[in-house]
Parts: sequence; structure tokens; C-alpha cells
Amino acid sequence: MRKHKVVIAGVTLLAASLAMSACGTRAEQAPGGEAGAAKVAKIGVIAPLSGDLSALGAGIKNSVDLAIKQANEKQTIPGWTLEIDAQDDQATPDVGKNAATKLAGDDEVIGVVGTLNSSVSQSVQPVLSGAQIVQVSPANTNPTLTKGADLNNPERPYPGYFRTCTTDSVQGPFAAKYLLDEGIKKVATIHDKKAYGQGLVAAFSEAFKSGGGEIVSAETINPEDKDFSAVVSKTKGANPEAVYYGGEYPQAGPLSQQAKSAGLNVPLMGGDGIFDPAFIELGGKTSDGDLATSVGAPTEDLPTAKQFVADYEAAGYGEPYAAYGAYSYDAANAIINALKTSLASASDAKSARQATIDAMSKVSFDGATGPVAFDEFGDTTTKTLTVYKVEGGKWGAVKTGEGEA
Repeated sequence: MRKHKVVIAGVTLLAASLAMSACGTRAEQAPGGEAGAAKVAKIGVIAPLSGDLSALGAGIKNSVDLAIKQANEKQTIPGWTLEIDAQDDQATPDVGKNAATKLAGDDEVIGVVGTLNSSVSQSVQPVLSGAQIVQVSPANTNPTLTKGADLNNPERPYPGYFRTCTTDSVQGPFAAKYLLDEGIKKVATIHDKKAYGQGLVAAFSEAFKSGGGEIVSAETINPEDKDFSAVVSKTKGANPEAVYYGGEYPQAGPLSQQAKSAGLNVPLMGGDGIFDPAFIELGGKTSDGDLATSVGAPTEDLPTAKQFVADYEAAGYGEPYAAYGAYSYDAANAIINALKTSLASASDAKSARQATIDAMSKVSFDGATGPVAFDEFGDTTTKTLTVYKVEGGKWGAVKTGEGEA
């Protein structure tokens, strides 16, 4: 009987010894050399991952994922592991608000990259702001998101909101100057009534008229429309030399095709919302000659983006980085740069949320798109834009320059 007790005691001691040995091994493998597993901080993504704009959303998500994986590999934040939490906003404000609420309720979420649509961001901003979560958009261009409704008396509504892309107040005038320089003096405008499209057309129209041009017709469509015959007929009757469209490619492509079929054989020009191969697919062969502006210089031509492009391709993502990939990569890295400061002595992610917002205003680094830094409103300090033209079924850059705020 006594011998049996001794055997049991020996087994118990051996098990305890093995358990302690295993714990020691895990501690040695933890990033940053700290005892125990690395702490987790999540960077959320809010973007359209389904529906008509999913091509752009996938590029945003994948580019953020790449930045996070690289940061973990380099142990950029010692003692911490970064994770991505991507939420589908379906390009809809209410769905975006629900996505933001879900992320805000997760104590490990410390920042968010998104959204694609300015109208969605209007619903997302107050939710993330209320939870003290920093938001960096790679694609929102409506100027009111950073300067408030009265642009003549700008006041920043949400201190935790930043963006790596330039705004419509720069993009619209850039497009207007391009058309005026091309000798086009009469333009018809059409927008989809959403925040992005409406704001873009407003900025374009003001600059075009100030430059001596004439807006001969101003029409609107609904985002769910498929048949644009009525608006095309009204626009054609105004005899414009070009059509300026505020909205995105799911409507812009068919609008261009239907306009040409109806005999309105003038270029359709839009903003970054139509700059995607899908616009050409939807517009067909008659889209040749159509124009778009987009933020920054062409990614493939930027020396600063070569490594990003190579790394993205090497990562084997199933979708292209698209129009906002490099800006999403820089947005994620802006958050990661802020985390170097905010997480340095933090015990958990939630307690470092406000410190991350504070650190973002001081972020400055050389990104894939060039220098990344923010002004007092949270807007990017870089104002580079490019005009693209459809030629031979492909988008090609025709002019790159600096816009004026």
C-alpha cells in the first residue's frame, strides 16, 4: 500500500514538472521575449466585401492584411500580436454602422481602416469616435468628414478620423481644370445623390464655372437605377461637350454605354469612384475616351510603391489591390506606427485607444504612396492626383499633378 502511494506521488511530481517545462517553452517563444502569450490588438476593416463594389473592398482588406502580417513578422510592436477583423459594410450606411458597433464592442480592436464610401463613413464615424477608436480611410473624399458641414468655417467633427487620400475639394477642381485646358467649355453634370457623388459634382461645378465654363445641365439618378434613358435624353438636349458624373462605376459604366447608344457621343468623366476596370467592362467598347481622376500617381509607376506591389503579388491574394490598395496599406501602417507609441506600456488594447488617436496626429513616414502625414483636420498632406483615359479598353494615365485645397 505504501509503495503504491509513492508511485502516485512520483507520477504527480513528474506531471507538474512537465507542465512547468511546457509553460517555460511557450514563454520563450512569445514575441518580444515576454512571459506568456503575446497580447492581441486588432485592426478592423470596414469595406464592401460583397456586392457591386466588392472588387475595391477586397483590395482594401488584402492590403491591410499584408501590412499586419509584415508587422508581426518584424515584431514591430514587441509583446503584441496584431490581427485583422474585416467586416462587410455592403456599401450601405446602416450595415456599416452595425459593423462599426460590432468592432467597437470588441475590447481588442484598437483601430479601423475604412470605409470606401463617404456616405457609409457618415454613419461609422460617430460609433468609432464614441468608443475612442481611430479610423483611417483610404478612400473617403467628401471634405465634410474632416471639416464639418460649413466648409467656409471648417471645424473638425471627429478627432479620431484621418484619411490617406485627398478630398473632393481638391479632386473636383483638378478635373475642372483638365477639361477647361482641353478646350471643353460646356459640361452637363449627373450625380447619384449620395454624399460622395453630390460633393464631387459640387466641387467640380464651382471650379468649372469659376474657370469660365458653363454647366448646361444638372441631373441626378438613383443608385439603384438601371435604365438611364430619361436622364440621358434631358442631358443630350443640353448639347454638352462632356458629362461629369459623381458616383461609382456600377452606375457610371451603364450610363456611359446608354448615353453613347442614344447619340450623346461625348466623354463621360468621373472621380476615383469610377476608376476601375469594371467601369470599362460595363461601359463596353464605347467607353473609349471616357475619363476619371484618382488619388495619387499611378501605383505601378511610383518608385515608393514597388516593394508594396511586389509583396502583394508574392502574398498570392486572389484579387488585385485595385484603386485603393496602396492607400489602404499606408492607412494600416499609419495605425501601426501610432501603436508603437500607444502600446509601448499598455496592459491591453482598449486602454490604449485614446493614446492611439493622440499618436496618429504625429505620424509621419514614407509610405507606398509617398510621404504619409496628416494636417490639423486629419486630412493627408499630399494632394497628388492623376487623370486617366480609357484607350483601347484600358485605363491609361494622361496627367499627374498637384491639386490645390
